Amino acid sequence: MDIADIATREFVEVDANKRLGKVRSIFERENPKGIIVTEDDDYTGVITQKQLVQSHVEDNAKAGAMTRSAPKVERTDDVREVARVLVEGGVKLAPVFEAGELWGIVTEDDILDAVLDNLDALSVDDIYTRDVITVSEDTNVGQVVNLLRKHGISRLPVLGDDDGLTGMVTRHDIVDVVVRDMNKTTRGDRSGEIERVLDMPVYDVMSSPVETAKLGDSVEDAVARMLENDFAGLVVTPEDDDTHVAGILTKTDVLRALTYTEEEHMDVQITNIKLLDTISRADIRSDIETVADKYGAMQVQHAHVRFHEHKEKLRGTPLIQCQIRLRTNKGQAAGSGEGYGAETAFNVALDKLERNVLELKGVQADEEYRGQLLRKLGEL
Repeated sequence: MDIADIATREFVEVDANKRLGKVRSIFERENPKGIIVTEDDDYTGVITQKQLVQSHVEDNAKAGAMTRSAPKVERTDDVREVARVLVEGGVKLAPVFEAGELWGIVTEDDILDAVLDNLDALSVDDIYTRDVITVSEDTNVGQVVNLLRKHGISRLPVLGDDDGLTGMVTRHDIVDVVVRDMNKTTRGDRSGEIERVLDMPVYDVMSSPVETAKLGDSVEDAVARMLENDFAGLVVTPEDDDTHVAGILTKTDVLRALTYTEEEHMDVQITNIKLLDTISRADIRSDIETVADKYGAMQVQHAHVRFHEHKEKLRGTPLIQCQIRLRTNKGQAAGSGEGYGAETAFNVALDKLERNVLELKGVQADEEYRGQLLRKLGEL
């Protein structure tokens, strides 16, 4: 399936000279996946909500100062490949071109809606993210913003005093509060107002109750609820406890699942691939395969490697965080690490991954031994 019938010509567009304050208002009012930026009617890039949360650029700055490139796709590109482009680019939409001219856009929602009927074969347990960062109700908004920036994520489950799920805070919640309060103040008051917002407890801005999904739910049902309610993700809970956070399922997780292949080599997906410096996709795949091959009983079905750049630098080389997650026939295994440059960060994460794989193998071996022992006892 290609995206010729999925892409749309309806999108939000602004000129590169428009004030950033106006752009922030558009996000509050229309909540688009992103805004196309043009200059003299020529496409120059996109602005995302994520950029606005991470930016300290003043409202009087021009939209062009916040514009970033987004991967371009053609109307005839395959849906599976476009899904990969969105995930690896860390974006929610991509500009669609035809004969070298901007034709429209395609969003993650467009793709998920088109393939919804094909998702009934997958369960939430197959693809959800287990490692979840949470915050408490009294965590302030400034700390939440730092966590969103540090980990390159868009939402955080909120836990109450008993560590049970009580809410969810997203980038959009924070943008909504900041823009609303900024509109109430004069230019001279804004610095103090921003500090006030950042000091607010997350309880005051979070959404509650929280939409959840069970481990055994079909991905089709989960995605249908996301699309119907405009949720980007659902908290995953066990069958018997709606308040325990087992993980999270996002639209990105589902897009990633669409890219799984049956290729001869392991399927490796890389988010923020532009950060690769002295290491290539082939190097990454080879190194992960080397770890997997050490444990013959563990078959890796898919590998996801995510890079995130911090502002800190050492002699011009940025500090990079790398996260590796393997989907295997024995469950999921993960490892993360930081280093200056993508290659160093990847090697640290790979070392952690191998230790975690060893631990996973040991736990499974213990369970098998326990099962054998119980069977022996049952025979007595």
